[in-house]
Amino acid sequence: MLEGIVRDSMTKQATKTLRRDGYLVANIYGKGFENVNAAFKRNEFIKFLRNKSTIAFDVKVGDNTYKVVVQEYQKCPITSDLLHVDLMVAQPGVRTTYKVPVTVEGTPKGLKNKGLFVFHKKRLPVKCTIENLPESFHLQIAGLDTGDNILVRNLTMPEGVQCFLDPRVPVVGVIKAK
Repeated sequence: MLEGIVRDSMTKQATKTLRRDGYLVANIYGKGFENVNAAFKRNEFIKFLRNKSTIAFDVKVGDNTYKVVVQEYQKCPITSDLLHVDLMVAQPGVRTTYKVPVTVEGTPKGLKNKGLFVFHKKRLPVKCTIENLPESFHLQIAGLDTGDNILVRNLTMPEGVQCFLDPRVPVVGVIKAK
């Protein structure tokens, strides 16, 4: 479980001091839930996120434990350091928007025909409850030839999960190399 501290002061100087000490500033929020301003050790947070196996994970801030999902993060445009992260509380029974990763398996046959494999969408926004949330959309891409795509409408959504992207949007595909 990832552990953090509650931020007492919201001033610019306090935030700079936390970042200089190796902390990552975070906001934890949810529907009908009072916002919590927190900070996590940056390196521990990154290691934890790389090794997690589910979209929702537990964090302990102060005396409370929350089941959260990473909603958004901000990076420094120059150094690419992680500066800020927004964590949304995954409340049971509440329909909300999640970003589900797309995973692929196989090697497209279009690569032999001078094609390039392209991830159009690495994460798909879906609206559902935390109970129905899929861990990922796993796609078989071995049959894709040059010019073929897998579109949003080709995906099978689990019951209670709704993707609000246009059905014609490609998720993955093989394009012709120039």
